[in-house]
Amino acid sequence: MTRLPARVTGLPRGLAAYVAALPQRRQEWIQDAVLGVAISAVNVVSLLPYRAQLNPLWLALVLVAAQGIPLAWRRSWPIVVMIIIGGVRVAYDVIGFGFAPFPLGPAIAFYTVIDRCGPVWRWITVAASVAGIATSLASPGHSEPYEAIFQGTIFLTAWAAGTLNRTKRANLAAAQGRADRAEAELDRVVAAQAAAERARIARELHDVVAHHVSLMAVQAEAATSLLPDKPVQARKSVEIIGDTARLALTELRRLLGVLRGPSERLETAPSASLGELAGVLDQVRGAGLAVDFEVVGTPCPLAPGVDLTAYRIVQEALTNTIRHAHAASAAVTLSYEPGYITVSVADSGPHWSAGNGGPPATPVTSASPLAGSGLGLAGIAERVASCGGNLTVGPTPAGGFAVTARLPAR
Repeated sequence: MTRLPARVTGLPRGLAAYVAALPQRRQEWIQDAVLGVAISAVNVVSLLPYRAQLNPLWLALVLVAAQGIPLAWRRSWPIVVMIIIGGVRVAYDVIGFGFAPFPLGPAIAFYTVIDRCGPVWRWITVAASVAGIATSLASPGHSEPYEAIFQGTIFLTAWAAGTLNRTKRANLAAAQGRADRAEAELDRVVAAQAAAERARIARELHDVVAHHVSLMAVQAEAATSLLPDKPVQARKSVEIIGDTARLALTELRRLLGVLRGPSERLETAPSASLGELAGVLDQVRGAGLAVDFEVVGTPCPLAPGVDLTAYRIVQEALTNTIRHAHAASAAVTLSYEPGYITVSVADSGPHWSAGNGGPPATPVTSASPLAGSGLGLAGIAERVASCGGNLTVGPTPAGGFAVTARLPAR
């Protein structure tokens, strides 16, 4: 006995689940079909008590049923449905059957046109509806004044509801459009930031590899020239090569780790800064280039990007000096002033000591590799531009070459 009630209760749930799984348009059609059938049934039932006064009864029942059934297609063909239902309603009143049911079907069809059609069809429908209502009220049996008020109230309410729903739908579409544009703009900004980050990492990789590999190359040449007569000095050069290679690998792992994606542990290693400049100077001095370092003014805190840029400028300029200039010495100067820092790296020009076996070097000019648009100077220029600073490069009166960058502190 308990199974039958459970099965009966489960039928509506199963039917609701089946309808919910259908496409949206099919769900809307089923809803409208149920609405049309329900209105037709109500209209037919409302006439049955007066069947003795309706002649022929079957025609009256068909006309009132036809005021509901077409609503099943009201969203697909709103104008056609309005014409059918409105025409049937006017025909019922003109024939003079009397006992007309509430005009629910015509009002819903009218609402659908106002809600879903363009302004031209809306005004045509309003005009046609006014004409139809006037025709029905002029028919026999519709002499009571309240009928005009009743009909006008129903259709004005349908017009207001259709207008409000259309406006609401337009506002939702506009909001969705704004959200889509905002999302697209956010994607564009994220893509631009990702491209800028990739460019920054590429510059970092170039600076790291160029600096360390240049030192390794210089020390390898020195070790070759020192063997076998000076094994102690050669061994020192080889040790410097090993230390420099390990430093290069460490920095490469740090930078490439960013490209691999999120790591399992938080990376807390700070970026390079001027505070680590002593290590770079020691490496360069170990490679045989004498470097003087001077700080002018009172050091002030720098923005992280400016600090890193100043560090890389010194590193890159000294690397270029070792690689191209073959200078005997270089000078690094950091000048602090309110709101700015000036980084200057200048070398003494080509120098070849007696007995080193090297050819005489060509003085550094604007046509030399150092002064050209090589990747090293191009990288420095990109870094300075990214910070909003000014860069000056060129030969010095003493025959050397200088790189000077003035950067905003913040």
